[in-house]
Amino acid sequence: MTDPIADYLTRVRNAIMAGHRVVEIPASNLKKEITKILMEKGYILNYKFVDEGPQGSIKIALKYDPVNKVNAIKKLIRVSSPGLRKYVGYKEMPRVLNGLGIAVVSTSKGVMTDKEARELKVGGEVMCYVY
Repeated sequence: MTDPIADYLTRVRNAIMAGHRVVEIPASNLKKEITKILMEKGYILNYKFVDEGPQGSIKIALKYDPVNKVNAIKKLIRVSSPGLRKYVGYKEMPRVLNGLGIAVVSTSKGVMTDKEARELKVGGEVMCYVY
């Protein structure tokens, strides 16, 4: 597999389209950090790291509105890819939906949202947009 982050986003996107409550994804440290960010920002209900086998997995409970069954995640867009990396400085940090969404950024200080990177004045690779 050439792009594990795109695979992660696609699995979550497909589970949302199918209306699943839980999605299981092969684990890595970067995927764990992205999952933690999605949990902190309220895009997913819960997550669990399962350490079975050589790699382990992440079980993500997707968040739906109880009344009309609409998911909290509207779009997951992969920005940077292995063939075309997208790096930005903190001054050019993107604002997703004028601040309503988040951009997940991999910086020298770890994986964080665009707002946190702007406050710490660090740039990095923009991995994905979530709104």
